[in-house]
Amino acid sequence: MKFALRFDFRNPVMSGTTMADRYAAALDMAEWADRLGCVRITVSEHHGSPDGYLPSPIPMLAAMAARTSDVRFLIAALIAPFHDPLRLAEDMIVLDNLSRGRVDLIAAGGYVDEEFAMFDVPMGERARRVTEAVSTLKAAFAGKPFAYRGRTVHLTPAPFRPGGPSVLLGGSSEPAARRAARIADGFVPSVPEVWEFYRDEVQRLGRPDPGPSPIGENRVVALAEDPEKGWEQMAPFFLHETNAYGAWQARSNAAAPFRTVVDSAELRATGQYRVLTPDRFVAEQKASTFPFVQFHPLCGGMPMELAWSSLRLFEREVLPAFA
Repeated sequence: MKFALRFDFRNPVMSGTTMADRYAAALDMAEWADRLGCVRITVSEHHGSPDGYLPSPIPMLAAMAARTSDVRFLIAALIAPFHDPLRLAEDMIVLDNLSRGRVDLIAAGGYVDEEFAMFDVPMGERARRVTEAVSTLKAAFAGKPFAYRGRTVHLTPAPFRPGGPSVLLGGSSEPAARRAARIADGFVPSVPEVWEFYRDEVQRLGRPDPGPSPIGENRVVALAEDPEKGWEQMAPFFLHETNAYGAWQARSNAAAPFRTVVDSAELRATGQYRVLTPDRFVAEQKASTFPFVQFHPLCGGMPMELAWSSLRLFEREVLPAFA
């Protein structure tokens, strides 16, 4: 049984939690997960969100790296147009050394109009800025001098991991998928259907077929001894997440995994968020070819004690079933 965690640190007013306490809880959860063999912890990036969505994933992963020894880390996604490429490369190299080579990142172009206005970056420059960021990161991670904006630069120190972190591209459009095939180490689509554009471009460039999409539907699962009570407690936070993402993505022309819903009953009917008993979860996972779950314990501003109750059930009642 493999498992992963993800965090985006939404902290709406209804949570009644300080951001400092939420950050501290996530660090405790990272240490807990590392002890139990977690394979990956993912953090995300957005800016100026009313609910405090994490704007700076690199410092967060530096803190998590200091509390862990084995778990790998992923930034999914880093919004490349808002970063100076050289400073980004330096920060990632430091993080790579702090984590002893346990970090990778997905670069993306972003899609929230308000963020581009905040940074005074034209939306039309996304592709150029993403391409420059990815090429700069890959050149910097090689540990040698390279050409940058008409001059030669050499970033030091070198990454801990030879070649540095993997640099993938994320996206939900055909241009993003084809760009990933040309410039990145891989592609992680926001929605499965755009994978075929990446697959086609990879083969057009003469490389082997990367196979079917590596992602499925975007789903969140939590555990509770009483799933009806658990749903009643957790649904407001699930609803906040899906509607906050949905509001952003409704203004984007790209395909999107989230949409706004009226209430928790409508949300529950989609099956995108589920609260299960440990026994049912074990049965479902044992019927799977590859038992795996990615928990989003603080989803939508989930109270920390409620998040921990789900994780503790996983530790006590699920993992032993796969020992």
